[in-house]
Amino acid sequence: MELRQLEYFVAVAEERHFTKAAHRMMVSQSGLSASVRALERELGAPLFVRTTRSVELTGAGRALLVEATRTLAGARAAREAVAEVQGLLRGSLAVGVEQCVTVDVGALLARFRAQHADVEVRLRQAGSALLMNDVVDGRLDMAFVTLPGPPPDGARLLPLDSEPMVLLCDPGHRLAGASRVKWDELADETFVDFHPDWGARRLTDRAFADCRTPRRVALEVYDVHTLIELVGHGLGIAVVPRPIARKEQAAELCAVPVDEGPDAAWRWQVSVAVPAGDRPSPAARELLTYLGR
Repeated sequence: MELRQLEYFVAVAEERHFTKAAHRMMVSQSGLSASVRALERELGAPLFVRTTRSVELTGAGRALLVEATRTLAGARAAREAVAEVQGLLRGSLAVGVEQCVTVDVGALLARFRAQHADVEVRLRQAGSALLMNDVVDGRLDMAFVTLPGPPPDGARLLPLDSEPMVLLCDPGHRLAGASRVKWDELADETFVDFHPDWGARRLTDRAFADCRTPRRVALEVYDVHTLIELVGHGLGIAVVPRPIARKEQAAELCAVPVDEGPDAAWRWQVSVAVPAGDRPSPAARELLTYLGR
């Protein structure tokens, strides 16, 4: 079993598609498929269920994915440890980010790459819950997330910034002129909100639950601009972090402060998530210094 075989296997498992995995690994599809078949023969078990429409992991594939991820992370750490002793910064840096964090991640990565051209930089954008899982499982070195509450086992959070939540509504809404609103005043409203993996959604869900206030999320979206557009059409209201309300696309909407709760429990917290216990990779440690960490 070779590391390259495991890399190809993990790529297919994550992409759920052989062609996309081959493109990601910059190899021919036939070569990648042959490598996966050789791995299946060596292990004596099918790793994927292949159909014309999808590629899904078998039970054996799911078991291998956990160990393959750990093995590849360990191999990368070994290479980086040797490079560190030699005074070099090489290898890769895998970073995750949720939309609209208050950190200019693009500028941060550009500065890093300009100073460390031998490090391959990879970026994944997703909801904070998924990104946290990737940090715990070793698929990401670090992630900029906005999850409320304590981190899951296997990760730790380094706080960077926090912002209040605001009600975003069209100018004709009954609360558009309010100076401040409480969560229980929104019980009968129709909501536009993000997918439950997003940190902002988890924060609003928790705030409504703490207030024992039911609500109806009728429109669920995966990006900020769609949320703003739907609110602008009067299809619902949204409770969002203040930076979203300050976007140019939201200029015609009304933003009303929302109760922050006891000890500011319902503020939106931006943090960088890193693996717990083990030290971050040399590249991740270097990037953290750019944040004053």
